[in-house]
This record gives sequence, structure tokens and C-alpha cells, in this order.
Amino acid sequence: MRKKRVYRKFHQPDITHGRVELGRFINYVMKDGKKSTAERVVYGALERIKEITKEDPIVIFDKAIENASPILEVASKRVGGANYQVPREVRPERRFILAVRWIIGAARAKKGKAMAEKLAEELIAASKNEGSAIKKKQDTHRMAEANRAFAHFAR
Repeated sequence: MRKKRVYRKFHQPDITHGRVELGRFINYVMKDGKKSTAERVVYGALERIKEITKEDPIVIFDKAIENASPILEVASKRVGGANYQVPREVRPERRFILAVRWIIGAARAKKGKAMAEKLAEELIAASKNEGSAIKKKQDTHRMAEANRAFAHFAR
């Protein structure tokens, strides 16, 4: 049976900075179709980053995404009745999605502050190669490294 054809998605850039990555990030933050709320949260986080670091928040954002992006991950493969965790390289589109998902998930897991503040803290931490999102990336890499013996099963 043939695979379904995957059509390319054309993403809209965000309003203020005109960047596609930021537009996609806002869409991932969004819940229940409330885009204006998500924009307020993300732009609030960028303002907070500017206050704290005194640097361009877009540079911090890019650095955070780059640092949180995994290079390897494991995929489950069934061979002769046994399931093996086969290490694989992560495609560039998936790298971005995973990094964003981990950063937003780490921010949402924190308690007691506004979402914009939590998101700003997580982005700053990720840009410095620390925080929950980076820990998740390291765990993924460690898992892939541990299962390197099964790399020959990869197609």
C-alpha cells in the first residue's frame, strides 16, 4: 500500500516581526483557537526577555530553538517478534516542532506565574543550554546513544 502524499504547509509570519518561526510558535502556544491571547502571551514573553537580558529577544528565541532541537531520536521498529528502539536522525521540520513542543510544555508545567513570564524564563534557560526542554533533548540523545547497537535496523 502506498503512503499518503504529504502536502507542504505554507505558514504565515507573525504580525510584528514578520517571522515564520515566531508565527508557528504562536500557533503552538494557542489553545482553543484563541490566537490573540496566544499572541499576547508570546509578545509579553519577548518583552520580558528584553527586560531581563537587555538583548534582542528574537536572537534569544532563535538560540533557544536551536539549543532545544534534537539531532537524534529513537523510533520503534518490530523485527522478528521483538520491538527495537532504533536511533534515527531527526528531520529539520520535526526538529523545530519538537523543540517548540518541549519549551512550551516546560513553561506550562511550571506553577504560580503568568504564562508570559514562565515562557520567557524557559526561553532564556534554553538559550543558555539549561532548563527542562534541554533536559528532554539530552534524555532523547542519551536514549539514542544507548540503542546505537540497533542502528543497523534503520531503513
